[in-house]
Amino acid sequence: MGIQGTKSNRYIRLLPYSRRQRFALAVIVLLTLIMAAVATLMPWPLKILVDYAVGDGVLPQPVGEFLGLFSLQPTPLLLVLAASLASLGLFALNSALDAGVTWYWSATGQRMIYDLAADIFSRLQRLSLLFHSKRCVGDSLGRLTTDNWCVFVMAEVLLITPVRSLFTLLMIGVVAWQLDPQLTALSLVVSPVLAALAFYFGTHLRQRAMRNREAQSTVMAFVHQTLTALPVVQAFGSEKRNRRHYRRVSNDAVSRSQSSVLLNNSFALIYGMTITAGTALVLFVGGMRVISGVLSLGSLLVFVAYMQTLQGAIESLLKTYGNLKNAEANLDRVLEVLDADEEVRDAPGAIVLPAHVAARSGRLMLEGVSFGYEPGRIVLHDINLNADPGETIALVGPTGAGKSTLVSLIPRLFDPLKGRVMLDGRDLRNIQVASLRKQIAMVLQDPFLLPLTAGENIAYGRPEAGHAEIVAAARAANAHGFIQELSKGYDTPLGEHGANLSGGQKQRLSIARALLKDAPILILDEPTSALDTYTEAMLLEALERLMHGRTTFIIAHRLSTIRNADRIVMIEHGRITETGTHSELIAANGLYAHFYALQNPDSRGEVVA
Repeated sequence: MGIQGTKSNRYIRLLPYSRRQRFALAVIVLLTLIMAAVATLMPWPLKILVDYAVGDGVLPQPVGEFLGLFSLQPTPLLLVLAASLASLGLFALNSALDAGVTWYWSATGQRMIYDLAADIFSRLQRLSLLFHSKRCVGDSLGRLTTDNWCVFVMAEVLLITPVRSLFTLLMIGVVAWQLDPQLTALSLVVSPVLAALAFYFGTHLRQRAMRNREAQSTVMAFVHQTLTALPVVQAFGSEKRNRRHYRRVSNDAVSRSQSSVLLNNSFALIYGMTITAGTALVLFVGGMRVISGVLSLGSLLVFVAYMQTLQGAIESLLKTYGNLKNAEANLDRVLEVLDADEEVRDAPGAIVLPAHVAARSGRLMLEGVSFGYEPGRIVLHDINLNADPGETIALVGPTGAGKSTLVSLIPRLFDPLKGRVMLDGRDLRNIQVASLRKQIAMVLQDPFLLPLTAGENIAYGRPEAGHAEIVAAARAANAHGFIQELSKGYDTPLGEHGANLSGGQKQRLSIARALLKDAPILILDEPTSALDTYTEAMLLEALERLMHGRTTFIIAHRLSTIRNADRIVMIEHGRITETGTHSELIAANGLYAHFYALQNPDSRGEVVA
């Protein structure tokens, strides 16, 4: 269900998070009801003091009988003491209940917030790279860490506040009606005005809140982009330009925030003036009734206290509308993630592959595959390619030809727009994604490392691997030597994106990670691009042993590394233009031969004219 659904449907989406905390919410509601009952009793010590201790009123018979049980005479001193102690006790009880509700609700709300955040995080991980390519990381972080508070606000404004306010209104309204029906009715005259104000301002508050959140996300996204690209920023001397841009986006955020604050303050001012006018009217009419002897002074004071409580309850109810509109803006951003189309997902009845199926009998085939990141911008055109078990397919071609995009279809990082990718005759969309990806190890062009230890990075694809296996993989990738030189060896924490390693070291770690996974299908995207000639030679020997009996796709611009591939596929502008062995393509004297000659000037004689 998308965010275009009705408001009630959107709210229903948050019900599971409240339902998980139903016991805690029930306790909070019970404590809230007790607080409402205590609030009803709190003004009565004042009536005892004014009407009976200071005035000449006659105590109600039940009170007199209660004092008689303890052989106490209702003297003014005793009544003053009783009123003071009762006021103190009721205040202490109300404060304790309020503190308990606040503490319990804070803990319950935090659990709901993190439950929603966990679902957003899980969803963000499952959404395809196509989804993430259209959004910056900072914006996703904002939805995960800020917008998820909407579940807390929604529960508060739709459950906690209404229960407290409505029960307070009910109890105090009944008692106030018994004191003076006319004053009670008069105090409620302003309620429709307050409701109209809340409705009018609420729509504008939601719009301002949405624009404010977008501006804040823009600031967060820019900061994230800058800090993750800090070496480039410093190398190109972009600090001042970035600072100016930061000022522009932050000034825009401040401007939008000021606009929201101004609207909120205007609402609060008009709202407060309306309440004050209503209170003044009640005081005037009530004062006249006291002067005429219809109402006692103590009853008027109790009534005024009730009116303040009633107006506070009404104000809380009406303010929930404004809070609800603010939360709706956050909820919409959350639902954009939760309701985003999961382009890559398991089809109904998708099968689970047995371990190493591709190593035994799997055959990969791309049949009429076309793909584009955006409508109207096709990157791959009608690709037909097959790879037999144990075969090594090398993909070469100009930068931007679509080589990395093609191999990304194999682990279903994307799904083709047309055609299909098959493994042993099965469309990959009919295989469970997790099961498929267990069969594949990848070494990407950019070596992605996590802020874990060196050993944990190597074992990321096989966290159950033992230390000896990790070391063996590192040796095979020619990484063991430099790892031992780190401060804590394999237990050395790596910086963000492996910032404390060189490019070649990071690449070797990522290769060790692929080696340790020991998957039947290998995807190597420029695996030796950051290595020196000596290390590359050692690594190629290890890769040849690893590729034996496995299906391998290798992308390389350095053509000397793929001469021994079973088949070399030239891709230009998203189309396959040449296919064959190294010797066959050299003899064809096409683009591959031209590229090879440029990289190996001494071998021009190999090219057939």
